[in-house]
Amino acid sequence: MLTYPVIDPVAVALGPVKVHWYGLMYLLGFAAAWWLAMRRSQRPWAPVRRAQVDDLIVYAALGVVIGGRLGSGLFYNFDIWRADPLWIFRIWEGGMAFHGGLLGVLTALWLFGRKLQQPFLAVADFVAPLVPIGLGLGRIGNFIGQELWGRPTDLPWAMVFPRDPEQLARHPSQLYQALLEGLVLFALLFWFSRRQRPTGAVGGLFLTLYGLFRFLVEFVREPDRNIGFDLFDWLTRGQLLSLPMILAGLLLIGWAYGSARQRTQR
Repeated sequence: MLTYPVIDPVAVALGPVKVHWYGLMYLLGFAAAWWLAMRRSQRPWAPVRRAQVDDLIVYAALGVVIGGRLGSGLFYNFDIWRADPLWIFRIWEGGMAFHGGLLGVLTALWLFGRKLQQPFLAVADFVAPLVPIGLGLGRIGNFIGQELWGRPTDLPWAMVFPRDPEQLARHPSQLYQALLEGLVLFALLFWFSRRQRPTGAVGGLFLTLYGLFRFLVEFVREPDRNIGFDLFDWLTRGQLLSLPMILAGLLLIGWAYGSARQRTQR
């Protein structure tokens, strides 16, 4: 069993103001997305020009925060939200959901695409490879904050999280997600998007791979205590929300290449 490397979740404290590592990871993720977007904007087929990247990051950041918070309330904490409607505004208390953040970003990209008069799918393809870095950093933030840990296991890399009331050796599932949703997903999308692909293909690959990785990791991640399992005593809320992503991604890839083939035949 490995020893959990205890790290203070508060990175910087200035009097009553406390900056948590989780928040810093969000900022680093947006900074990395901005840098990568600036590079990708120089490609001839890019729908976003260099001068438009700053606005894109602002739109995406608002989509992540608003969508992530609303998704947390709707998908995971509806009873808390219903009992305390102002809870949704107390972001500093924690509570963000990826699937809600995804819907928020997609909405923001649709609005941004309308502003630029660019197709929504083209903008989504441009943004998809920017996302995994932030996802990986966010999972590291979860690890430092000792949240979203895994299920009990006797594997040699299991860890006991100090904040775990049961003090069980558990999967460090946050690190699994950082590896798959961050490093692996970024590498595959970056490689795939180096060449011009049919519109919708890059976004479809993101949906498919993220949904698949999340579905698999959920088998070793502790289900939310206030929800448990949704179906069959093994299907979690995260898996239930990831299944439509996988299906939508596969359909989008098929549509993208099918449409490109029809255009070529004409």
